[in-house]
Amino acid sequence: MAELCRAYGISRPTGYKWVGRYEADGWPGLEDRSGVAWHHPNETPEAMRAEVLKVRQRYPRWGPRKIKAILAREKPGVVWPAVSTIGEILRREGLTVARKVRRRTPPYRTPFAGSDHPNAVWCADYKGWFRTRDGQRCDPLTISDAHSRYLLRSRIVRDTGYEAARRQFEATFREYGLPNAIRTDNGAPFASHGIGGLSRLSVWWIRLGIRPERIDPGEPQQNGRHERMHLTLKTEAAEPPEATAQRQQAVLDEFRKRYNEERPHEGLQMRCPAEVYQASAREYPARLAPVEYPTGMVVRQVQGNGVLYWKGKAVFVGEALQYEPVALEPVDEGRWRIHYSTLVLGVFNEAEHSIVPVDGLRPPDGLAGGLHAPFRCAEGDMEY
Repeated sequence: MAELCRAYGISRPTGYKWVGRYEADGWPGLEDRSGVAWHHPNETPEAMRAEVLKVRQRYPRWGPRKIKAILAREKPGVVWPAVSTIGEILRREGLTVARKVRRRTPPYRTPFAGSDHPNAVWCADYKGWFRTRDGQRCDPLTISDAHSRYLLRSRIVRDTGYEAARRQFEATFREYGLPNAIRTDNGAPFASHGIGGLSRLSVWWIRLGIRPERIDPGEPQQNGRHERMHLTLKTEAAEPPEATAQRQQAVLDEFRKRYNEERPHEGLQMRCPAEVYQASAREYPARLAPVEYPTGMVVRQVQGNGVLYWKGKAVFVGEALQYEPVALEPVDEGRWRIHYSTLVLGVFNEAEHSIVPVDGLRPPDGLAGGLHAPFRCAEGDMEY
């Protein structure tokens, strides 16, 4: 044996191994075999792999981070595999889809104003419309809390006009109270091309002491938290669409419950939105308080056609402010600053009989109070 091993340039243990293989299996026993170990000391137990796949079956669109958070929540005493290991388990089972490499818009670096606690800022928008399988158009209106990511509402509305939107916001206010601000895009019914960008809906919010916030045109990343929720809603509750609008609404309701109470969020240290959100202490009022102005301002009522009368002449202010009081503050000879509540809408020039608009969402300098200051409720005011 020693002589044979020297002739073939192998060690004696190797020679004896080959002889043993030949004696056991004949010539097939001498074929090359894989050097990979049959068992790895750090291999994930089969029972643990089964638990991972079971959670993935419940939530087929969730990734390894959320799956691990669910496993840790349901069985906190177990040491679960790392996120990378869970990802590898999903990959081996063919349960992952490679993401497309896309060119990304640079992130919006400005922090969300005042969204450091629940109800500081709500976000609202219509998810892109789609049709159910019976051909009916669906326009889900969604409202979320920017801080906790809590999805307050996700309802299909008949149309995207003022009346339908107001009914949904009113129901949300009654259930959760009032936020300090609501952030939207510049589309109807949230905003308009009129003075100050005001719409009937945003005027109503102002009467309730809510500050409208509008993102810049074409900059959806400024409302990124809400837009990211829309992506999740699309993949988990709208693709593919349901057979009818009624069934689609039921799926949206199921998604909302799952999103709030089951789905961990990385921005919340893997907590669920329901663990962070609390209803607002500002209750929805039974009556709208009157808009009041400091002494020294000249108050005029906007007519139903959106005009106010100044020295016998009609001045168009905007249909969004119909039947609302606005105030004129003298600036200099023949020029007046026009206010609505705590907003500056523009500067009225008597000589040219025109209004030069300004940023309507910026509180005027020197005006006491603010959009969060409570209004006094007058007896006999219109009830809602």
